[in-house]
Parts: sequence; structure tokens; C-alpha cells
Amino acid sequence: METTATLRHISREQLSSILLSSDSSKVAVVDVRGDDYVGGHINSSVNVPSSSLDHRMPEIIRTLGDKEMVVFHCALSQQRGPGAALRYLRERDSKLKKQEISTGSNDARQEHITNDKGQVDFSGTKELEQANKGEDVEILATPHPKPGSESPKEQEVFVLDGGFVKWQEKYTLS
Repeated sequence: METTATLRHISREQLSSILLSSDSSKVAVVDVRGDDYVGGHINSSVNVPSSSLDHRMPEIIRTLGDKEMVVFHCALSQQRGPGAALRYLRERDSKLKKQEISTGSNDARQEHITNDKGQVDFSGTKELEQANKGEDVEILATPHPKPGSESPKEQEVFVLDGGFVKWQEKYTLS
């Protein structure tokens, strides 16, 4: 399980390079500062004040689901930014585990795995029990996952080193 000590960090130079690249649509920057967001912010960042994380986290997880990289920051990225990143990671992980259970995405009936002989492995299923008893096993169709239960994208979550203060030192116009 992630902790604030194990969170990954990204430098302002690395983030700037990514935001200026053609891959910038795959990145979300979440600024968890409050009123000071208005005084300056990273272009394309989304402001979600840390005080509103409680009720907005499900929305954030849903909205950022298609992003490959999510970067959190606050003024200095010492407390609010890392805390938000950690919470996001934990709640997203929890939601994904619940989705797997409710959609049965780990269910052998949906994802038949072949063994080294190219045969379908029905480990732990009714079909295996029937085959072990010598009964004929027939599969008429393999069910498809429910709409919306596709595997979510892998996502990297970072905290911006030095927060907006360090960003602003280098990238704010005078």
C-alpha cells in the first residue's frame, strides 16, 4: 500500500516538458490549493481545493479515469498535494477492486485461460467439476464483460516537487 513516503515525485522541468508535448492530453494536473489558485496556476490544471476532496473524490476518479498520468500539487507539495495524491490512489484502487468483484472481471467464466496445451482451463468453475466427473462439457458462448466494465487504464500518479511555488519561480512571466 502506498504511503506519502512512497509517492512518486515529478520535477517542474519534467512536467513542463510533458505539458508542452503532443502527449499533454494524457496528463491531468490537479491543484488542491484554495483561494490562492486564482492568483496563478499551471495552465490546464484543475482546481480541486483540498477542503472539497471528501465529496469530490468519486467525481475526480471518474473524470481522470482516461488519463495516463495525474499530478497533484499544492503551494509547496508538502502536505495537501501528497495527501490528495495518496487519497486518490487509495480510493481509485478501492473502486477498481469493487468493480472487479461486481463485474466478475476475474471470473473464469469471462476470462478463460488456456493451459500449456492450448486447452481452456476452467479452474474453479462448474465446467471443471463436470469435466472431472467425466461429464461432457459444452460451452455455447463466452459472456462479454458488462458495458463500462472494461479494464481501466494504467495510471501513474505523481506529486509536483516544490509545488506551485517552485513552478512559479521558473515558469511565471514577469
